[in-house]
Amino acid sequence: MKRALSTGIVLALAIAPVALTACNNNNRPRTTARRRATRPTSPGENVDDRGRCETDGVDREVSEYDTSGDEIPDVRRVFRRAGDPPLVRLVLTCREADLNGDGTKDVVRYYNDEGRPLREEADRNFDGQIDTITYFQDGRIVRQEMDDNADGRVDMKVFFDDNGVALRSERDIAGRSTPTQWHPDRWEYFERGRMVRMGTDIDGDGRVDRWDRDHERAPAPGEAVSELGGEAEGTNAEGTEAAGGGF
Repeated sequence: MKRALSTGIVLALAIAPVALTACNNNNRPRTTARRRATRPTSPGENVDDRGRCETDGVDREVSEYDTSGDEIPDVRRVFRRAGDPPLVRLVLTCREADLNGDGTKDVVRYYNDEGRPLREEADRNFDGQIDTITYFQDGRIVRQEMDDNADGRVDMKVFFDDNGVALRSERDIAGRSTPTQWHPDRWEYFERGRMVRMGTDIDGDGRVDRWDRDHERAPAPGEAVSELGGEAEGTNAEGTEAAGGGF
């Protein structure tokens, strides 16, 4: 049981740092404006790098950076000019990066009008399809949605507290969810970076049929645990959302 619990938390938490760190490198700037970005692979050649940032518009400025030392930009930032002269300022609206050097942008982060992150989309396995979406609120990570089996649908969600620490995750193991309806059948709860209990819906009725617990850390059945938002055994699993099924 302890092995299964450890595996779950590693999977839930190992995703975000890679994408976030890659987007924060700021070496070798090269600035352009109002052009559709391409990534040269040889002199005189341009190819589409599948960038998702909107670079067109008279109010846009684009900066590109080479963080790998191969003289080819792998990070792109897009800014919007805000205000009227002489009080014009640049506000970051989008940032994207090629993580594995294959010429394709693998992660993109979008920002609001204040330059705070709103959403990040990432291709973790480099197959050309978005499989992880991270949502922010007031600049903080609040939720991640993942497609672990590459079927184009969300099958795992992770929810975070105000400090960016995972509180719980929800999984759709049986594949009952649709693009408009989220039907998890496993709920995992964390405390101090460790899974303490896991509830499983075996028959698909939306209610937990079996609880597995880390008895060294988890509360007794029915005991109130405010930081986990727990409920007594046999009730509906908490925190279930009605929608959010597909990428």
